[in-house]
Amino acid sequence: MRILITGNMGYVGAALNQILKDSNPSAEIIGYDTGYFNHSFSKFPHSDKGLDLQYFGDIRDISMSHIENVDSIVHLAAVSNDPIGNEFEQVTSEINYDASIRLIKMAVKAGVKNFVFASSCSIYGTGGNESKKETDPIEPLTAYSRSKIFTEEEVKKINLESMLFTSLRFATACGWSNRLRLDLVLNDFVACAASRRNINVQSDGTPWRPLIDVEDMSRAIVWAINRK
Repeated sequence: MRILITGNMGYVGAALNQILKDSNPSAEIIGYDTGYFNHSFSKFPHSDKGLDLQYFGDIRDISMSHIENVDSIVHLAAVSNDPIGNEFEQVTSEINYDASIRLIKMAVKAGVKNFVFASSCSIYGTGGNESKKETDPIEPLTAYSRSKIFTEEEVKKINLESMLFTSLRFATACGWSNRLRLDLVLNDFVACAASRRNINVQSDGTPWRPLIDVEDMSRAIVWAINRK
C-alpha cells in the first residue's frame, strides 16, 4: 500500500506518520509539504519518523506524478490559522478549497482508492451547547471554516467513481507531536502553566471548545483509510 499525506510536516502530520506506519508496517508513507517550518525542527531527527519519501512543494502545484500508484491520500495541507486566513482570504481559498478540489479530481483520475479529507467542526460556528451531527445546521464564520464546508459541498458534485471519500470534521487539535504547535488553546495553557506557572484565559471563560488529541485524530484517519 502507498499512502500520500499532504501537509505531513505539520503538527498533525508528524503524529500521523508513525501511527500509520505502526498500523500498516508494509505501507510506503509518502509526504508532500511546502516545508515552511522544516528549519525549526531540523535538529530533531525523529520529527518525521515513519516516513519513506518526502516531496517538497506548494499544494497548488502538486502533479499527477506525485500520486502515481498511490492507494490512499490523506489531505491535511491547509492554511489553518484563522488570523492569517482572514487577512489573506483569497489565498486561503486557493489553497484550502481550489487546490483541494483539484487534488480530489486528480485522485479520481489516478485511481486512488481512498481519499481522507481533514475538515473541521468549526463549520458549525458558535454552535451552542448541544453535540452536533453531520445533518445539523452549519454557520462557518471564518475563511478557514468556509473553505472546509465549500470543499465538502463541491465534492458532492464530483463523480468519484470507485474512490471512497471520507471527510472528518475534527475538533481543535491538542497533545504531543514531534512538530508541536503551541498556539492552539490547550497546548498554550499547558505551555504557560509549565513556563510561567500561570494560565491566561483569552475570554470570559464561558466558551466551550471541543478538543481532540492528535493521536486520536491519527487513529480516525487510519480507520478512514482502511474502511470499505
